[in-house]
Amino acid sequence: MRERFLDHLRRLGNDAADRTALEDETRSIRYGDLMALVDSRARQLRRLGSQRVGLALDNGIEWALWDLAMMQEAIVNVPLPGFFTPAQSTHLVAQASIDTLIGPAPLASALGFDPIPDASADTDATLWQRRGISPPPGLPAGTHKVTFTSGTSGTPKGVCLSSDSQLTVAESLAGVATSVDLRRHLAILPLATLLENIGGIYAPLWLGGSISLPSLASLGWQGASGFDSASGWRVISRQAPDSLILVPQLLSALLTRQGDTPIGFGRFFAVGGAAVSPALLARAEAAGWPVFEGYGLSECASVVTLNRPGEARLGSVGRPLPHVEVRLADDGEVLVQGNLMLGYLGDSAPAPAVWPTGDLGEWDGKDLRLKGRRRQVFITAYGRNVDPAWVEAELTAEPAIAQAWVSGEAQPFNRALLVPRGDWVNDRQIEDAVASANARLPDYARVSLWQRSAPFTAQNGLATANGRLRRDALADHYHTWLTSPAYPSADA
Repeated sequence: MRERFLDHLRRLGNDAADRTALEDETRSIRYGDLMALVDSRARQLRRLGSQRVGLALDNGIEWALWDLAMMQEAIVNVPLPGFFTPAQSTHLVAQASIDTLIGPAPLASALGFDPIPDASADTDATLWQRRGISPPPGLPAGTHKVTFTSGTSGTPKGVCLSSDSQLTVAESLAGVATSVDLRRHLAILPLATLLENIGGIYAPLWLGGSISLPSLASLGWQGASGFDSASGWRVISRQAPDSLILVPQLLSALLTRQGDTPIGFGRFFAVGGAAVSPALLARAEAAGWPVFEGYGLSECASVVTLNRPGEARLGSVGRPLPHVEVRLADDGEVLVQGNLMLGYLGDSAPAPAVWPTGDLGEWDGKDLRLKGRRRQVFITAYGRNVDPAWVEAELTAEPAIAQAWVSGEAQPFNRALLVPRGDWVNDRQIEDAVASANARLPDYARVSLWQRSAPFTAQNGLATANGRLRRDALADHYHTWLTSPAYPSADA
């Protein structure tokens, strides 16, 4: 698969030489020039003897070129997410025994990398090396990328993937996209995110499409978790792409920013990465957004199921892609077979032939509906099972609410901490938003008590670096409020 993909790019260099392959704010690369630029970076890595490379660049053409160069050379590529904390990045570098870094000088210095000694004139200024590395931990055979996911504990965990597994997913995505003639993709998520890496670079390249890679700052990303929807919307509306990949919180923020003007462009906007409220999808569809929900995991090389144009089923995550088999265990757990990870970094246990996802689901015809995580479902005092992510998705589908955390374990009612979308949101607007979300929920899942809260972030320990709620930490921090019969301030 890897060789077939690279041969495909070389053929495009002849057959579509003048077509734009990659562009960012500073330049544009044609297919006719693409592989020569990849080759030049591959030669630099060969000359340095690089074996495990940390890729720590901002979104842009260079990120994509170095990624392709490492794929060509079968060098282990370890993308360093910009949303990781310094401690997490240090842990990642040590655990993966990274010998070469591609990134800015301040980061290289902070992580213990030195300039290239006796560098030649064509050595890239973003290349750095680390000396005196202890013998690296073994990797499963065929590992070409280690993608780190912070999980709920905040400790990064390395998922080892082959190039073939990633490209297999990309080819399946390209097959879905062919029906709507996608020609231009705008990468809005960080490229270190596996979903954007595969769906936003490899899949469009399979299609011979053009990929826009603006910097994260220009898109409105602010540090680990902040997002300026005004900046993001300006870029999206100006570029009018055929495709985007979004997470629910971004979709909600951008819809709020859009206002009443119909979108007027777009062919396939994928949304996933967390539970998506049907109300949010309906709101997006009403505003003209061609949104399609999907589902995947890093351990399965990203996307597993996806809604397709002409057959989208609201509330489902779509049919399995052709490269995987999905079935349900007796207790409803979603099991995935085919195209799995090779294993975890530093873990000698082989990956199972069937991956137990920890997600609960049910079939709706050929489409999969998710029903929450096995370990996060709480049971109310009345014995009803509630997946908090489901309720949280309904709450954050409301324009006034940016983040929500819901709890009701052994309680006669459910409570929610709510982070308003901005300073302009008052308590009456939040109350109305809660009422609107409750109207879409059965009585046992509705929120009876709520409290405004400061944002949940990695800095205050209430979320992981990539924004996933740390439920145990939230429960500990707000234990008094959760168990009190009255309604005091959550931050008291």
